[in-house]
Amino acid sequence: MSLTSTQLTTLKNDINADPVLAAYPNNSDGNFAISQAYTLTASPDFWVWKTYVTKADLVNSTGPDGTTFTWVGNGFITRSAGEQSAWRELFNGTNAVNAAQANVRQAFADIFSGTGNAALNRTHLLAVGRRKASRVEKLFAAGTGSTASPAVMGFEGTLSYQDVEAARQS
Repeated sequence: MSLTSTQLTTLKNDINADPVLAAYPNNSDGNFAISQAYTLTASPDFWVWKTYVTKADLVNSTGPDGTTFTWVGNGFITRSAGEQSAWRELFNGTNAVNAAQANVRQAFADIFSGTGNAALNRTHLLAVGRRKASRVEKLFAAGTGSTASPAVMGFEGTLSYQDVEAARQS
């Protein structure tokens, strides 16, 4: 993903604000080292919504807070036919969702409305729908980045040394 001119300026300013990164030479080795620093997990932790989470992850994995999906009672088994149909339709043959989309998170809330196991499932789905951001993802994210309110990414992935080079020359 290419960085926009605004993102290049933001990256340049962020590099220059960090004396360790700013000290690297502006050559391929220095820019590679900087790009690697931006791939590390942001510190302190900064949470973002995942843009791709599979149905299998949502129902089979343990969330970062130790949550699990429950099929029992109003967790799923006794949900209405409409709610169960909406759950299937949410994945629409792709078997994955973009948890960064507000309408997906609203679907979780609507499908698993109520208390008890439904509330536990809502908590679990939102927990599995987030992850820790890298330093560069945090730099370009919009939102608070907390576990309760993850941010939406404006950039996802890793920087190349060419991205860093372009930023430093902008």
